[in-house]
Amino acid sequence: MPKPPTSREAVVPVLAEAFREHGYEGASMAILQDATGLGRGSLYHFFPGGKEEMATAVLADIRTWFDDHVFAPLRTNSTDRAQAREGIGSMFDEVRRYYRSGRRVCLPGVFAVGRERDRFDTAVAAYFSQWIDALTIALNVLGIRAPRQHAIHLIAAIQGGITLARALDDPAVFDGAIAAARTSLDL
Repeated sequence: MPKPPTSREAVVPVLAEAFREHGYEGASMAILQDATGLGRGSLYHFFPGGKEEMATAVLADIRTWFDDHVFAPLRTNSTDRAQAREGIGSMFDEVRRYYRSGRRVCLPGVFAVGRERDRFDTAVAAYFSQWIDALTIALNVLGIRAPRQHAIHLIAAIQGGITLARALDDPAVFDGAIAAARTSLDL
């Protein structure tokens, strides 16, 4: 058995996988303890606010990862079409890697449709809004008409691809959604 994490930062990714596997409601403290290898006292030491603070930390960690690997490359303050094209291509590559070709659920998406929606609505909305805004910037530089609407459609295709790949237990469905999205932009 692996050694339990010894810092809050090291616990967060482990908690994320437990929430992905069991959902927020299904991830009992016993499940979270088992996943992390930490006792209740240690978890509360790192997260005095309990399970809600754990989920908040996980969502913040996901958003930080996406900001660094997906959103930042999409943002451009120039009119450099090559840079925008590269940022969008990078987005497709990074989401494919992050979601493991649809084998890994989108936790903000799960939280958006679950009973925990109202509890985390601000963090979930911020994640998707930031993605839409960053992608809109890059699409605008490429000269795409109605770039915001196009950004929403592309993100919906990615999210739908994750859902269908999981539902059908077929990663090729997600890869196909990414390929179709790339093709729609001639990438």
